[in-house]
Amino acid sequence: MPADKSITDVLGEAGIRIDVKCSEGICGVCATHYLSGEVDHRDFVLGKKDRAEKMMTCCSCASTAGGEFTLDL
Repeated sequence: MPADKSITDVLGEAGIRIDVKCSEGICGVCATHYLSGEVDHRDFVLGKKDRAEKMMTCCSCASTAGGEFTLDL
């Protein structure tokens, strides 16, 4: 993923729509389950338990450069 685009941007360009309201990780609308990978959670909504299985696709990304994760779409 390009550093200047969000997950929702990239998925949208591929024809996969995810609802987004705030694009800042404060509303929770774009919360999406992920199946594997290490996520850099940049939201202000999800608690520790939720972060083990969900991520905000508007602002979160892989924890390391070149890192990968699998979304449950």
